[in-house]
Amino acid sequence: MKKKILESLLSVRPEGEFLKSDNFILDGLLDSFDVVLLVSNLDKKFNISINGTDITIDNFISINSIVGLVSKYTNN
Repeated sequence: MKKKILESLLSVRPEGEFLKSDNFILDGLLDSFDVVLLVSNLDKKFNISINGTDITIDNFISINSIVGLVSKYTNN
């Protein structure tokens, strides 16, 4: 799952060094527009529909937080 999430992150920001960051938002790797694109990409890649109430900063600060979010919808 982490590999697919990293692929999704890189599709939004190909230059992003996501593996070197503990906080994508504070490190400037993702902004609000990027998060919207990422949610759309994750929805398609994992065949899920992320609720608007789950689109919070805490769910997009790291690969692990995104794994937790996607897992909530995929039951993995």
